[in-house]
Amino acid sequence: MDAGSAHSSSNMTRCPLQEQFLQRRNSRENLDRFIPNRSAMDFDYAHYMLTEGRKGKENPAVSSPSREAYQKLLAETLNMNRTRILAFKNKPPTPIELIPHELASAQPAKPTKPRRYIPQTSERTLDAPDLVDDYYLNLLDWGSSNKLSIALGNTVYLWNASDSSTSELVTIDEENGPVTSVSWAPDGRHIAVGLNNSEVQLWDSSDNRLLRTLRGGHRSRVGSLAWNNHILTTGGMDGQIVNNDVRVRSHIVETYRGHTQEVCGLKWSASGQQLASGGNDNVLHIWDKSMASSNSPTQWLHRLEEHTAAVKALAWCPFQGNLLASGGGGGDRTIKFWNTHTGACLNSLDTGSQVCALLWNKNERELLSSHGFTHNQLTLWKYPSMVKMAELTGHTSRVLFMAQSPDGCTVASAAGDETLRFWNVFGVPEVAKPAPKANPEPFAHLNRIR
Repeated sequence: MDAGSAHSSSNMTRCPLQEQFLQRRNSRENLDRFIPNRSAMDFDYAHYMLTEGRKGKENPAVSSPSREAYQKLLAETLNMNRTRILAFKNKPPTPIELIPHELASAQPAKPTKPRRYIPQTSERTLDAPDLVDDYYLNLLDWGSSNKLSIALGNTVYLWNASDSSTSELVTIDEENGPVTSVSWAPDGRHIAVGLNNSEVQLWDSSDNRLLRTLRGGHRSRVGSLAWNNHILTTGGMDGQIVNNDVRVRSHIVETYRGHTQEVCGLKWSASGQQLASGGNDNVLHIWDKSMASSNSPTQWLHRLEEHTAAVKALAWCPFQGNLLASGGGGGDRTIKFWNTHTGACLNSLDTGSQVCALLWNKNERELLSSHGFTHNQLTLWKYPSMVKMAELTGHTSRVLFMAQSPDGCTVASAAGDETLRFWNVFGVPEVAKPAPKANPEPFAHLNRIR
């Protein structure tokens, strides 16, 4: 054991280069070669030490006094007292920084957009007694004047979101009611009211005055309405879609025939060029205004039959004019996205429950859906990934109707549980930065230079 230790100690003393080599092999700091600076080497001294310099020490018996004196003088001349043959005098160059440290630290980090807080409960709940629990009707709308209209049985009520005041617009006679649809005109003052007896009334909400009644367009109840400037489009249980010009006496200007059952969804695109209609026949039609004819029924642009239940929920995308979202009833449960120029189905998502209404966020790429059997919830989706962002619960029956405030932040929902709830689901839009003023061109204020 002692001999082994002595042998090991002897190897350690005699072989430092090997130990250093082993040490360098095991060290993370010496994983690359080091190329010395040859200009810093003394090759003459090195040659002497490797040849003549070692002879005296290895063969002391052959030396003479005169030779020793000569070697001593030569050692002083060549500075042989130094112990290192190779002198690495120059340090490796400092690596060049692509971005100076001062500039890198001076640049502020890009701020990350904070995640928006989405309240899971409604901020306000109002009673809605006698709300008709019928999937095929459209009994809620929010006008541009910030007034919300809701039909409860035979009566239409107006709720002013600015001061939370409530007023009664009209109560329909029993033989003509109940009210089956309501829709504000773009001016936020006039409102259309569809009735169970196939008529449509136009009201001035500023003084609760009936302006006119549209007759002759349908043979049964009018469950869906959609405005396109001065054109009021109506959809009935008879499967017909009628364009009414409210400015003229003979108000029926176009008729669309394609549905075989009740038309329960109607939406004009933002451009006013395309109309989407959904029916209880599980069909979604896209109609083009340029193809409309007053002499004969207009032919549809696309007939889309991918849904397997009634198509009521329709929503045009605010940031892509030819993108339409549609929702199917209890036997379908899907939200589908369409390119209305080509008629192609871009995506389909099974939500797991009846889709009653759809609304796009005007400020973000998000879609809100309201559902019936079996969950009775509102679901917020991120578009186009369709990742579920939030589920809003509170209603105890199917959420049949939704309407969006003029600023796009608040959503009102009405359900079969006879409650009207308000949700701050879309948040407050960011304040737009003012566009920088362009530098005026020189002499821009002059018409010509003489």
